[in-house]
Amino acid sequence: MSESIHSEARERVLEAAERLFAEKGYKAVTLRDIALAVGIRHASLYHHVPGGKEELFVEVTERNLKRHADGLQQALASAEVNVRAQLQAVAQWLLSQPPMDLIRMTHSDMPAVAPKQAQRLMTLAYASLLEPVVGVMQEAQARGEIKHPDVGLVGSGMVGLIESLHAIPEQYLTKSRLQMAYELIDVMLHGIAI
Repeated sequence: MSESIHSEARERVLEAAERLFAEKGYKAVTLRDIALAVGIRHASLYHHVPGGKEELFVEVTERNLKRHADGLQQALASAEVNVRAQLQAVAQWLLSQPPMDLIRMTHSDMPAVAPKQAQRLMTLAYASLLEPVVGVMQEAQARGEIKHPDVGLVGSGMVGLIESLHAIPEQYLTKSRLQMAYELIDVMLHGIAI
């Protein structure tokens, strides 16, 4: 088998695994599910991922988180330097990607993998998804744009609010998820009190 065919097949395995783990979570996905999604025999998966399901989960989760870190960094670098524009750039990136269900990851996926792997993945999740937004809040606070003393809470809450928009079924959308994200950003920045 040529190297390019092997890497193409492995890439298909990684893409299918990433999609299935994101949709269903670690415990609900079997290697048979991944093999079926790729169109290969179950035993053939071990050629691509000798360490099995946990190795595959760790690899695709790391890959997804690194993609988020890079995407958020690029989005923030291209945004105007004000908290509203930067949070809108964060929303655009997060809503352009499949959801990262951090609650499910924390309560279901991570307890099912080796503790050392779980800790590493959760540290990477914080660094990839939350730290960039907390950084935006810290910079906005330094510029005098916001005054809340706990920018970690506010930044993490913003990621959670935006990510939660993925959960709204299509039939209940009265506007785009991005429009809703922009409204939530404005509410967070200006409050809801009259």
